Amino acid sequence: MNCQHGLLLFDKPAGLTSNAALQRVKRLLGIKKAGHTGSLDPVATGLLVLLFGEATKVSDYILNADKSYRATLRLGQTTTTGDSEGEILEERPVVVSEEQVRMILPQFSGVIAQVPPMYSAIKQGGKPLYELARKGLEVERAARQVRIDALDLVLLDGDRLVLDVRCSKGTYIRSLAADIGAALGCGAHVNGLRRTSTGPFDITQALTLEALADVLGREECPLKAMDLALEYLPAVTLTENTAYYLRQGQGVVVAHTPASLGRIRLYGPMGQFLGLGEVMDDGKVAPRRLMSVN
Repeated sequence: MNCQHGLLLFDKPAGLTSNAALQRVKRLLGIKKAGHTGSLDPVATGLLVLLFGEATKVSDYILNADKSYRATLRLGQTTTTGDSEGEILEERPVVVSEEQVRMILPQFSGVIAQVPPMYSAIKQGGKPLYELARKGLEVERAARQVRIDALDLVLLDGDRLVLDVRCSKGTYIRSLAADIGAALGCGAHVNGLRRTSTGPFDITQALTLEALADVLGREECPLKAMDLALEYLPAVTLTENTAYYLRQGQGVVVAHTPASLGRIRLYGPMGQFLGLGEVMDDGKVAPRRLMSVN
């Protein structure tokens, strides 16, 4: 595999923004073209999928993927930011049992309406909400639909509640924590957050900064093939002739084209990943996002 193009599964430490983490890894790899998929707050840790070279062309497919988190909630306290970084707004006694937690969790499963926190990057009037929040302003935010596929109780120990969450893109765990705290009658904020999966990728596959330095010290390539993020799409293998015409921007007739319309993965006769195509109404395969990897 060309070690200028691919995915890096990175285990982000606490204290770094997602962009700062990306810049550190870029310097280690010496690759200029790079991006990340789905920001993690500085206090959060866990899986951050970094893209290098031509792999940046598949960023949307990872950004839109479902995510999983292990969230630690501090019951009995609400904060300005919804997490441990903010100032305490209110404190209440915590008298909560596991049975109570299990009773209220189902109301937060499935498709739910969620109001984004003020400390978020969502723009209103052209300005990110967090800029308004830092000025002490609070504005009305429209609720958004998100999907919670799994919400499991891991531990309840006094005022410490640990949950495993599997959810759709755009879910705010801080808002979920605040809503759960309100339902329990004591309030809550996020005291710890770790992303454990993004789409098909799991935290167990991720490298810390130290592990990455070790891999590079052995002169091994730490990047994974970019098409791993697209394995849920049907795959089509082109001949040398059809690959040539498709690269010229033409639609081509391909044997064994998937019956359903939509995006597909394209491979050359030697198994090399060429990029993304689309099955059109006339049955031809048209190019949509091709890779420039020699």
